[in-house]
This record gives sequence, structure tokens and C-alpha cells, in this order.
Amino acid sequence: MTNALPTTNALIVIDVQNDFCPGGALAVKGGDEIVAGINARMADFGAVVLTQDWHPARHSSFASNHSADPFSTIEMPYGPQVLWPTHCVQGTDGAAFHNALNADRADLIIRKGFRPQIDSYSAFFENDQTTPTGLEGYMRNRGLTKLTLVGLATDFCVAYSALDAAKLGFDVTVQIDLCRAIDLDGSLAGMIAQMKAVGVVLA
Repeated sequence: MTNALPTTNALIVIDVQNDFCPGGALAVKGGDEIVAGINARMADFGAVVLTQDWHPARHSSFASNHSADPFSTIEMPYGPQVLWPTHCVQGTDGAAFHNALNADRADLIIRKGFRPQIDSYSAFFENDQTTPTGLEGYMRNRGLTKLTLVGLATDFCVAYSALDAAKLGFDVTVQIDLCRAIDLDGSLAGMIAQMKAVGVVLA
């Protein structure tokens, strides 16, 4: 089958994991509704990359490790950090990809958030904005310059990945209909504005 898009185009599928889907520990409303559409789009791209939240049980971003309320915010050495319900713990069913996702199509799987003391929303950098995941190098080595992002959640891991990709000089599109948002205290509108400001195309 001939790809509909040039081989310089990559699809990045962000965190389509059980804990972010209905019934999961940090469920995004309608998170499972996008899986079939994502699978259908995979054939259009020269490369497919999946990201996977992959936290140790004692991760510093978990509210339970601070005796704090979920969705409260604390200051970490790298800045403000939302404290999340325990989710996507390494090796658990919650951390696994949604069973309907065609994970076998992936050329690369990037695991993020595995360092206990720092969270990682972006597929490209940890939340300190300096520690790389290695994804940029992979893209450069393969000559992948045009990136389309889909997945969960629009206003966190998708948006931070898109912002970093744009700052790194990639041509970035977020396919909004194949994303779902948490929308925590207006976070969706805020992150959409930030993406538009750096030239991310919202399709």
C-alpha cells in the first residue's frame, strides 16, 4: 500500500492507555472514542510513534505520595506540578495501551515519566524542559519533519508535545477530533491559545 503522505510525515500517538480511558485511574471523558480513528490514520504516515506514560509507584507527581488532594498543585524544583491520582504505574494494566489500539504498527514506543522526581507531559522533554526523551534525535535521524499529534489529553501531554515540537522546528499539526481533553480549570482554552501562538495547526 502506498502511503497517502510523504515518508517525512509522522503520526505521534500520545498516551492512549487504559488509565486515561473510561474506567481508568485518570480517565479522560471519551478517551476510548478516538482509538478507531487513530488506527485508521496510521496507514497514511511514513512513521508511527506511540508514547506511553510509565511511572514508578513512588512517583513525585502522585497526590498519594504527598498526602495531598488529587489535582492540587505544589512547587517542584522545575516549577508548579499538578498532583495526579496514581496512574500508569509501570507494568500494570492501567499503563498498558488500550487493547483496541494497533500498537503493533508503531515504529517506536517512547516511555516517559519513569524518573521518580520529575513528571513528563511532553514526548520530547521532561517537565524541566531540558531533559530530553530522545524523540527529537529519532525524528532527525529518520528525516521526519512534519508531525501530526493525536491522543490524550489535548490540554496536557498532547499540547506540551506539540509546543516542544514546534519550538524544535518541526511542522506540527494536532488533529483535534482524534484527541480528548481533561480541561482542568480552563486548561484546554489556555493550551489551544499557546499552540496557535507558536504556529501549531489545529486540524
